Amino acid sequence: MTRQTARELASAVRSGERSATAVIEQTLAEIAARDGAINAFTAVTKERALAAAAAIDAAIAAGRNPGPLAGVPFAVKNLYDVAGLPTIAGSHIDRHRPPAAHDAALAQKLAAAGAILVGALNMDEYAFGFSTENTHHGPTRNPHDPARIAGGSSGGSAAAVAAGLIPLALGSDTNGSIRVPAALCGVFGLRPTIGRLSRAGMRLFAASIDVGGPFARTAEDLALAYDAMQGPDPADPASAARPPEPTLPVLSRGIEGLRIAVATGYYASQGAPEAFAAVERVASAVGAKERIELPSPGAARAAAMIMTSVEGAELHLEDLIARAEDFDPRTRARFLAGALAPGVWYARAQRVRRWYCGEMAKTLANVDVILAPVTPYPAFPIGQAWMEHAGQRLPAAGHLGVFTQPLSFAGLPTVAAPVADCGPLPLGVQIVAAPWREDLVLRTAAAAEALGAVASPSPASIEVPGR
Repeated sequence: MTRQTARELASAVRSGERSATAVIEQTLAEIAARDGAINAFTAVTKERALAAAAAIDAAIAAGRNPGPLAGVPFAVKNLYDVAGLPTIAGSHIDRHRPPAAHDAALAQKLAAAGAILVGALNMDEYAFGFSTENTHHGPTRNPHDPARIAGGSSGGSAAAVAAGLIPLALGSDTNGSIRVPAALCGVFGLRPTIGRLSRAGMRLFAASIDVGGPFARTAEDLALAYDAMQGPDPADPASAARPPEPTLPVLSRGIEGLRIAVATGYYASQGAPEAFAAVERVASAVGAKERIELPSPGAARAAAMIMTSVEGAELHLEDLIARAEDFDPRTRARFLAGALAPGVWYARAQRVRRWYCGEMAKTLANVDVILAPVTPYPAFPIGQAWMEHAGQRLPAAGHLGVFTQPLSFAGLPTVAAPVADCGPLPLGVQIVAAPWREDLVLRTAAAAEALGAVASPSPASIEVPGR
């Protein structure tokens, strides 16, 4: 199992201690030997990875700078374009469409920093789900208990990093699709501000909310990947014309002077006691003094659900009409509901969003960082449809977004960090700040990690139940 961090691997490659070719050969061998137990990968790009590794080794031999991520393996959720592969976005329909001509912008930026793409990763169909129980490609299994879900929709990305197959992966986040699987698999995940990272070459789910972002096993690796991907991109209309703001140098500043608050009310209900205890563990470590109740998260979540289902349905309307039987039945039902939603609902949801963003801006004018749970409970068994909580029967997967949806609806940068020693299954804490303050959420995550409050646990030996 490869447990070296991205920074350690890149340092070893740059120094000549290891060759990029050796790193990639080991990575490919481990994927071949171990991915069958978790089903994270839907494609492995062996030939191009080995060619890229050889080019890195040649650059080092010639005295050229190979980049800050030299030789580091990474993979992408399969809604990112990968040259030569069809961009399937977890679907059956898109398997037969022409392959991408170019890599997505974020994959290109990681490659320009020296990282090496080794494959594409499983996900919920068209990113509409929280469990990666994919009908077409099979479920991705949680490396900490293969009988349980990995979370979604970026479940393959989180599971591959948690299992030690790769140190970095890319996912996407609409309602929590980076943060939920990061928490359930026990790794770090970053949802950046909308417009911070390019979405060019990504298949979108809900264009007004979607972002791409990285997974890693340490806060430093998360910042390293994020910094490599920053910068405006004219190919993405949503990309903001802001110069890169490096976060790696600020990680060592600690949290002295930061006003850190814990979300209460809605964020201290709706879930199991262990989810709230995990947040309190981190809050105690970082000295969070304040307790705040965030404005109308339930209304924000309801409006987010309307907007994402409507926007998703619009993107797939042609196929819903012509090829409805080729969708996962669950995805089809959700998109059909969005397609049939009255226009007035969408208009009202937009008004709620404008109001809510203003209210959250007022809240974040008084604190620097907010802590909240990521999920209401740990990963549940694959195939479980319902969860009993506080006398209510709730959809097990659907309720996983109860704490993430309101925050992404406001476009806030958020790190999901794995809480250390919180029990047999991982749980996460959301570290939230105002728009464009990724430096604060990454800095707080690094401080919490240094204090031992958050850490990515090693998974147990992976065996598929029943085999």
